[in-house]
Amino acid sequence: MLRIAVPNKGSLSEPASTMLTEAGYRQRRDNRELVLADPVNDVEFFFLRPRDIAVYVGSGTVDVGITGRDLLLDSGVAAVELRDLGFARSTFRFAAPAGQITTLEQVRGKRVATSYDVLVGNYLAERGIDASVVHLDGAVESSVQLGIADVVADVVETGTTLRAAGLETFGDPILDSAAVLIHPEGHEVTTAMQVLDRRLQGVLVARRYVLMDYDVPVEHVERAVAITPGLESPTISPLHDGAWVAVRAMVAKAITNKVMDDLYDVGARAILVTSIHACRL
Repeated sequence: MLRIAVPNKGSLSEPASTMLTEAGYRQRRDNRELVLADPVNDVEFFFLRPRDIAVYVGSGTVDVGITGRDLLLDSGVAAVELRDLGFARSTFRFAAPAGQITTLEQVRGKRVATSYDVLVGNYLAERGIDASVVHLDGAVESSVQLGIADVVADVVETGTTLRAAGLETFGDPILDSAAVLIHPEGHEVTTAMQVLDRRLQGVLVARRYVLMDYDVPVEHVERAVAITPGLESPTISPLHDGAWVAVRAMVAKAITNKVMDDLYDVGARAILVTSIHACRL
């Protein structure tokens, strides 16, 4: 039975549960459940603190887990990514009082407050920057004002919280994070893990693409399929009226309406768009 660690709470929890549901796995109805068996898929879920998931996976206690890339790297354990899951994206950056520090080199000899001391410490060491890392469990924005740090390193979304504390980001991002599927480093990727990964990939593709069907005159087929090449090649079927064919192709959801406009301009008609609920590539 495949043992999967899933976030119990926080920003990762609901999207992870939704993705697993879309992938065909049973999910809990009561948030107080910490263990859930899915005998149909031969899977057992363990609902854990997101920060602890990498530790359990790295130790081999569970086979795979879903957590943040930032939490994985900060854990320092022997676990690696199987797949970027595309949600909970964030950017990890340095920030300091406006105008005081503008380059990473100026962090040398400073105190850096963060909740991700392993991640930040490794980042600085890899670049030869000698600085003191101050670990804080909660929000770090007030650490400079309260005098325990000169710089902060934290997840930045809009930057509003940092600006409210009189701070501004500087330098390159430390890390672009997202939810990731992880497994123990050096362990075999089993068939069950491959099935899970393939299902999750199918969810990601289904979210990014739609199916587009349309009719087009035979003489305009080449122009039309150039607009909708699909993933491998579009499906083309003859119609009762031999002067027309029906075309079906996968199209990126983000450009659906532009593609429909372009198809109409080359003579396509009866253009229909259908959501994809699941797929395998």
